[in-house]
Formats: sequence, structure tokens, C-alpha cells
Amino acid sequence: MLRVQSLNAFYGNIQALRGISLHVDEGEIVTLLGANGAGKTTLLNTICGLITSRKGKVTFRDGDITKLSPEKIVKLGISQVPEGRQLFGDLTVLENLILGSYLYYHKRKKEVYKQLDTIFEIFPILKERQKQYAGTLSGGEQQMLAVGRALMSKPTLLLLDEPSMGLAPRIVSDIFKVVTQLRNEQNTTVLLVEQNAHVALDVADRGYILETGRIVLQGTSQELLENKEIKRAYLGKGYKEVWE
Repeated sequence: MLRVQSLNAFYGNIQALRGISLHVDEGEIVTLLGANGAGKTTLLNTICGLITSRKGKVTFRDGDITKLSPEKIVKLGISQVPEGRQLFGDLTVLENLILGSYLYYHKRKKEVYKQLDTIFEIFPILKERQKQYAGTLSGGEQQMLAVGRALMSKPTLLLLDEPSMGLAPRIVSDIFKVVTQLRNEQNTTVLLVEQNAHVALDVADRGYILETGRIVLQGTSQELLENKEIKRAYLGKGYKEVWE
């Protein structure tokens, strides 16, 4: 479904991505793991057209999207939940959700409200809070709203950037149950950026490890879970076994 080939990206003269190559097959959950500054968010933003790559290629369903605008990429079926949620705090929950369907709201309002009902089924709390200002929601509710807003465009590929950031463990568990539900029930493909390797590898099929703009390791989730270097760097002593 998604293929990234030898991708390079820069912030000014500073190179952030160095020859990144990866793929995400339809129906997969694939995670990107790495420390702050590894290039994970930059990669998502480059896929979405928010950052223009200087070299390399991004294809989606065999079509080249490397130079497309973010709007055209959304129309093709890719939607991103950005790091930090980036909600409109002075707009209501409902208004934030409607903004997620801006590409076709005026032409297909019936579809918009049908999708809205789907979002409210996934996140019932958002229906209860739909007239509340987004800025007054709890952190977990804001993350649910950010995911719901991304889903309003009915994407086939969902890019999730640090969905667990700043959330209590119980809320993190709820969010990742929804991620699994989206894949299992709606066949939504997911590319997940996470620092919480525990939860990411529990839900993902495969993973890639990024360091300073490069992919240094890849494998199935089970292979990464069993890798001692990954345990040292990302999982720590408390994960499933205390290693020596």
C-alpha cells in the first residue's frame, strides 16, 4: 500500500532523513520506534506532503505522491493524527470533527454525518462532549478527538504520531484498543510512531527502528521484542523478563 524509497529530507541545511526505505502493506499495523530527534515525525510529515523531500520517492497504491500537496494526499486516503493533537481549542468537539471532513463537507453532507455517527460509536464520550470546547477536554479525550477528526476523511491509511504522549496507562490502553479495532473491523492500515515500545510492539505486526534519520533495524514485532539490544534501548527491565 505504502512504499518509501531512499527518502532524504532536510530542515534548511540540516539533514533529518537519510535514505529511508520502508513499506506498509494493506491491513497492517507498522510501528516506527526511536528516540527524540530520530526522524520519526519528519518521516510522517514528508509522507503527508508537509515537508518536501529532496531525494527519494513515496508511493501509495502504486501512485507517486512524492510531490503532491497535503490536500491531494488526504483525498487519496491518507490521514495523520499529529503529535500534540493540534486541536482547535476554541472550537467545539463537533466543529473540530466537521473540520476533518472539509474536503467534501459541502458536496456530501449525508456521508459526513454518517461518518460522524461512526466516530461517536467508536468514541461515545465525544458524543457526550460534542458541544464542549476542545480546549476544556481531558488529555485522553483530546487524543480521542484528534483520532476522530482524522477518521472523518475516511482514510485507508492512518498515520499516528505519538498517540500515548502524556496519557495515563488506562487511557493509552483504550486508545490502542481502538487502533486494533480500526484495523480488524474497518481494515484501516496504520503507520504508528511511538516512544512507548511496550504498547507499540504489542499491537503492531512489524516495526522499524530509527536512529539519527536512518533505519537501523527492522523485523516482526516478535523479533524486535526478542532482540536484546531493543530491550536495552526501548523496553527496559520491566518488560516480561528481567534481563541480566
